[in-house]
Amino acid sequence: MLHGRQAEQAVIGKLLEGRSGALVVRGEAGIGKSALLESCVASARVRELRVTGVESEADLPFAALHLLLRPVVDHIEALPPQQAEALRGALGLGGATRGDRFLVGLATLSLLVELSAAGPVVCLVDDAQWLDGESADALLFAARRLHAEPVVVLFGAREGDFPARGLPELRLRALDTEAARKVLAEQAADLPPAVRDQVVAEAGGNPLALVELPRMLTAEQRRGALVPLSFSLGAAQPVTDRVLTGFRDRIAALPEATRCCLLVAALDHHDELDVLARAVGLLGASLADFAEAERAGLVRVGLGGVVFHHPLVRTAVLLGCDIAARMAAHRALAETVDEDRRAWHLAAVTRQPDEEVAGKLESLALRARQRGGQTAVSAAYARAAELSADPAEAVRRWTAAAEAAAEAGLWQRAGELVDKARRLGAESALHGLTQVRAKLEIEAGRPLEGVRLLLEGAEAIDDLPVKLSLLSLAGFYTWASASHPDQLTLARRTEELCPDGDGLAAVVRTFNHAFRLILEGDAVTTLTYRMPDQAERIPFELRFIIAYQSMVRADLDGMLDGSAQIVQDCRAEGRLGRMPQAMTIFTIAQLLNGHHRSARSAVAAGLALAADVGQPQWGSYLAGVHAWLSAVAGAQEECAAMAEQAIRDAGHRRWMPGYCWAEYALAALDFGQGRYEAMLDRVDRAMSGPASHAFLWRYSWPDYIEAAVRVGDPQRARDQLRRYTEWAEATGRARPLAVLHRVRALLTPDSQAVGLYERALALHAEGRQPFDQARTHLLYGEWLRRHKRRAEARTQLQTAMNAFDQLGAAPWSDRAAAELRATGLSLPDHARTTDPLNVLTPQELQVVRLAVTGASNREIGAHLFLSPRTVASHLYKAFPKLGISSRAELSRLPGLT
Repeated sequence: MLHGRQAEQAVIGKLLEGRSGALVVRGEAGIGKSALLESCVASARVRELRVTGVESEADLPFAALHLLLRPVVDHIEALPPQQAEALRGALGLGGATRGDRFLVGLATLSLLVELSAAGPVVCLVDDAQWLDGESADALLFAARRLHAEPVVVLFGAREGDFPARGLPELRLRALDTEAARKVLAEQAADLPPAVRDQVVAEAGGNPLALVELPRMLTAEQRRGALVPLSFSLGAAQPVTDRVLTGFRDRIAALPEATRCCLLVAALDHHDELDVLARAVGLLGASLADFAEAERAGLVRVGLGGVVFHHPLVRTAVLLGCDIAARMAAHRALAETVDEDRRAWHLAAVTRQPDEEVAGKLESLALRARQRGGQTAVSAAYARAAELSADPAEAVRRWTAAAEAAAEAGLWQRAGELVDKARRLGAESALHGLTQVRAKLEIEAGRPLEGVRLLLEGAEAIDDLPVKLSLLSLAGFYTWASASHPDQLTLARRTEELCPDGDGLAAVVRTFNHAFRLILEGDAVTTLTYRMPDQAERIPFELRFIIAYQSMVRADLDGMLDGSAQIVQDCRAEGRLGRMPQAMTIFTIAQLLNGHHRSARSAVAAGLALAADVGQPQWGSYLAGVHAWLSAVAGAQEECAAMAEQAIRDAGHRRWMPGYCWAEYALAALDFGQGRYEAMLDRVDRAMSGPASHAFLWRYSWPDYIEAAVRVGDPQRARDQLRRYTEWAEATGRARPLAVLHRVRALLTPDSQAVGLYERALALHAEGRQPFDQARTHLLYGEWLRRHKRRAEARTQLQTAMNAFDQLGAAPWSDRAAAELRATGLSLPDHARTTDPLNVLTPQELQVVRLAVTGASNREIGAHLFLSPRTVASHLYKAFPKLGISSRAELSRLPGLT
């Protein structure tokens, strides 16, 4: 029975009763995390999967996930092929992950949900602070997506050693005195009251200490003799240190052969007893020698291998041995374990440069990379670098280690590895470090320093593909930085370094030229290029830039098609780590094309992924885009919250796009609510701030012109009209030209306004953009009403209101409805209730939009990185909101097909 944990048991019991979700139980060593989790799960009628993190396996990719899922690997075949291949590759069962550990997380989620079809499933992950990084990523990715499935994931972890952003946590505190006395009474009922009181005081409410401290007492002390208690001499030590000392003393009293067996088990967690038997046999011992340790309560030996009574026992074993014993045990293990473990054991006993061992570690790193284990790749390359005899080889391996650490998001570790490479090699040998050093600078909030490094690398290298990659990144990050005096100089230098030639080089030169023109304030109207042959080989970064810069030319169809293809390719290739960036450009393309509902769905998915993969810069960008969508929908509090998030996450990185979109969103909110002076002031301030060079402001100029007209400042409007005219006419595209005619009508005599509005509507028909077109209908309708042409006005205003309703643009719909009433039309207040899609959450809307195409729950789940059961739950909640009862009825709803 657990004493003093009733409240904690209730929390976990409620989660298990609800049968869906995740929880992290935190606390210091010995505080009772394992006992609490065991007791709660033991009373639940569930299928249990469990794994315990082991420090010796922290550098083996997916080691913990393999142990957790090993009993159910036969169910992998039920997963979608792409996920099944990824999970088989991660677990070393064949297949490949294509290098994206987050796809393995999606496959893990799908597998757990597949298992739950036969009954509730609980995953118990103890000592999570020692999980290998890849397993931790996969399990956390899955845990964050448990919403409706009968699956619970419980983590036990020490304080501060297992980041689990986004999951609820339960912290175990010390037991109170009454509970501590009850624990002690069960363990040592024969102790005299005075001794019991002192043990309780020394234990400090730590259950492990209450169990172990009495074992440290001498016979005299147990009888209450007036001598100091052995552990009280170190009372200034933390209680866990005193328990550790007790374990060391008990281990020291064991026979040498038993200590040898314990050391082998501590150095390599292996659940195959024949492997363990061979290793200890090489040291002159046998499995039977574990018996003394079992009788001492230190370990349990069974078919599943050796289980230590507590992780501190393992620590005590390692602390209590000398280097000779440790090296002998590593050598014995190297003779018996698999190839990956062998490399690490050989490395552990190698004290001088050894190219053979370094080569084995590099081979291990390459295998880990094939399985998607970037954390393990970094660790293996780093140790290989330490054992490299050739300085050039060492620099190459340090570089590979740093790149893998950066790819895994381990920025501090990547910086340390970069420093080691730079100390060892001449600058001429360090070109491979350029990109990772630049990423570190950008992550640290110094993007222009990163650009300088990229330019240095581009100048020094002759490899054309690498040079073009460096220059593409340099151009983008120069533009994406907050305004800086050196920005334009760096942009010019980037363009100068772009080589002449056809194909990809010409594309890179064209786009860097465009970035420079944007920084100079030019309208950027000559952005023409021809895609090279085999365009599918274009690097991801450049594909992203090509899609993004389509907005510069107002090629919004091209932007939408290109970004949709990038998202599709990332999804097909399992590159979830690239998805936040891809989802950002795709969401912006949907927004600019007037597909507001789809954009709201996409931005919600993108934000969740950005949080999962640890990419705050893209999270900032997406939060700003979300804020704009919220502004247009009239969700003022949501808009303010998302804008605040965007600015906060962008700030310390001097990341301009997130800040720009946040300000653009707040201006749109002011405009939509009729706060025209506030909107003008906000745009004026923003245009002189960190995002003054953002091309996005060109898309805000029509609002600025209209606001200036409404506050009676036509000259202010004409200044921006001149700039907008220059850009819109140069693009030659129907959409910006339609908007140009609309805003011109605001500043022209009445005799000319009708022709401009009619021309604008004709151009809208050529290049559809529902929101802009509705805006034109609204302004035209307002003009007609003011000129007493009420019947014509009603036609325009009714069209506008219906379009705004379809878009979920409530303030705009309200405005059109008010204008309709002003024409004398009796109209109910329906703007927020007419469209049933308004009541759906972004996730529900996304699921419904895919369901109406005929996609199955499994197909929708694979598309949205959700489990099929979560998809079913979203549909179950959406149908009553929509007033329907089946998928077949979805096709009848407006706005979905």
